[in-house]
Amino acid sequence: MRYFITGVGGQLGHDIVQELKERGEQEIFAPTREELNINNRDQVMLYMAKVQPDVIFHCAAYTKVDKAEEEKEACYQTNVMGTKNLVDASLALNAKFIYISTDYVFDGTKEGVYQEEDLTNPKSVYGMTKYLGEKIVETNPNHYIARVSWVFGKNGGNFVKTMLRLSETHKDLNVVSDQIGSPTYTKDLAKMLVTMSDADQYGTYHITNSNYCSWADFAKYILKEAGTTTEVHEVSTEEYLALTETKQAYRPRNSKLSKQKLETVFGEGLPTWQDATKRYLKEIKIKK
Repeated sequence: MRYFITGVGGQLGHDIVQELKERGEQEIFAPTREELNINNRDQVMLYMAKVQPDVIFHCAAYTKVDKAEEEKEACYQTNVMGTKNLVDASLALNAKFIYISTDYVFDGTKEGVYQEEDLTNPKSVYGMTKYLGEKIVETNPNHYIARVSWVFGKNGGNFVKTMLRLSETHKDLNVVSDQIGSPTYTKDLAKMLVTMSDADQYGTYHITNSNYCSWADFAKYILKEAGTTTEVHEVSTEEYLALTETKQAYRPRNSKLSKQKLETVFGEGLPTWQDATKRYLKEIKIKK
């Protein structure tokens, strides 16, 4: 099999390449942003015709949620038009397409957990462009849409690294407690996505580590496991914005994604976010 991965400079793209290598795959094509601009349609078509992948993992995206509100066009070009270029190339090659989407396609107002078929209602530019990307991906019958949330991995910045960095200079941290979701370790996510790519159970899946928590709960767990003495104070989203005097794009309060479909179809889910966080801290050499 020949594999093509976008976003190798990010957390998930990096871990998918590592997972494929660990499984002994040889034909892996993972160009950097400098080597291939997905917004350049001609470049994409030429590159894909040359490498002829069987499977495409599309991890690259414009992910600066707040900045996207100002840079609407840049966000749209990457998340919508860039995705269209890759999907069109996949159709020409009859390749499988795995697209990484987000909990931001929902508005977060539902009580309980979100199922894959629930009504989408993105409230941010980022969420809307990822939703539009989903619609384009659905034109390839051999597709997977993986909705993920709160990702952390070795290759890039994330909430875990931010909390650890801040704990070195702060005795107290204010962290929001009214946004609930599932932290997701890209190493676990990559394993599942590569396994899914070997099958043909196509469609949309919610894929995150098990269990749910607030950002404040997550911060407390990270700092406890890292052995720091920094205290976490729970605040509402409104309180946080007032304290920091910042403006933010809309964020879903409820990002609880049901993993029942994944577990039913593939017979397994991902480990708990607590277990994943412990392993991740060891990976980045943080010990009590």
